[in-house]
Amino acid sequence: MRLFRRILLGTLGLIAALLLFVAGSIVVDALLGGGRVTALTNTTIENPNGPAVRAYVARPSTPGPHPAVIMVHEFWGLREEMVSKADALAREGYVVVAPDVFRGGSTSWIPRAIWQVVSTPTEQVDGDLDAVFAWLAAQPDVQADRIAVMGFCFGGGTALRYSLHNPELAATAVFYGSVISDAERLAVLPGPLLGVFGGADASIPITEVRAFEQALNTAGVPNRISIYDGQPHAFITSGDPATAGGAQAEAWAELVQFLGQSLAGQAMAPSPYTGGAAFAAGFGVERAMHMFVCDLTVRS
Repeated sequence: MRLFRRILLGTLGLIAALLLFVAGSIVVDALLGGGRVTALTNTTIENPNGPAVRAYVARPSTPGPHPAVIMVHEFWGLREEMVSKADALAREGYVVVAPDVFRGGSTSWIPRAIWQVVSTPTEQVDGDLDAVFAWLAAQPDVQADRIAVMGFCFGGGTALRYSLHNPELAATAVFYGSVISDAERLAVLPGPLLGVFGGADASIPITEVRAFEQALNTAGVPNRISIYDGQPHAFITSGDPATAGGAQAEAWAELVQFLGQSLAGQAMAPSPYTGGAAFAAGFGVERAMHMFVCDLTVRS
């Protein structure tokens, strides 16, 4: 009995020490990374729902007005890779806003990334995105009726949820974000949806993706759900996916085509697409998007 108590106390002590270490590491990372977001952003957006939103804004080199995209970051927060993706999409002819929805939080440390998700209220994120949308719609070089929202992982789930909140959006793109299989909820989506997922993503089973697709179809939402065979969660790792080759380039090309169709008001025909190579061959693509926390985005 004494031995059992010693083992139990020792185990509890180790767990307590581990929790203290993780909590301390989150605080230290926050202190060390206090200026990361400021260094990456170039715009401050007034926010009636709270503090001003810091954001990186990328614009095309050609005269506007242009369609626009709100690009929501992963659970890491706003980082250099997202800024590079915004630049890449701006080169396609879109004004792109990559906002900091964690209000200064940016990290490469997984415990803090998880903490950023669980400690940030969804209502706060939606309020900040409302401010971003209003600012973007008021820009003279933006076509206010042609604004889409997209995101990766946490940002993908956030984009889907925010589309249910904002009826003025024109389109939604979800890159391996948390999904919804309730057709009644999805029926209020204001425009077409692109969903990109990895076939080897252990955090979002293919059965859930197919249930999402079926719910979209039941709700009458125009959609294209693409599953990239063999690809894991968060497989869009390059800052400029168009030049990365393979599945990254193919998925990015699919996004560019989707935005061109949906923001231009063209009809989007259903597609049997289930893998990158098939899409590339079918459409003549010239350029050959953290896991369990994504679930928190929509289900919280």
